[in-house]
Amino acid sequence: MKANICGNKIRELRVQNKMDQVELAAELSVEYDIKLDQSDISEIERRVRGVKDFELLAFAKTFNVSTDFLLGLDE
Repeated sequence: MKANICGNKIRELRVQNKMDQVELAAELSVEYDIKLDQSDISEIERRVRGVKDFELLAFAKTFNVSTDFLLGLDE
């Protein structure tokens, strides 16, 4: 069973924005005080780890998309 439904979108957006997982983790830390490391990002993208609501919002703000987009609700 998958732990989240947004991991694939987060990976796609990260790659489109030419960021690696370490850079994304650093961005979330600096801008939103969210402490994730490269392995956390990897687990989210592989849908092994769940995503907390405040993390989802930070991902959306980082990539300038809606949380609905990350959740696949506006397609």
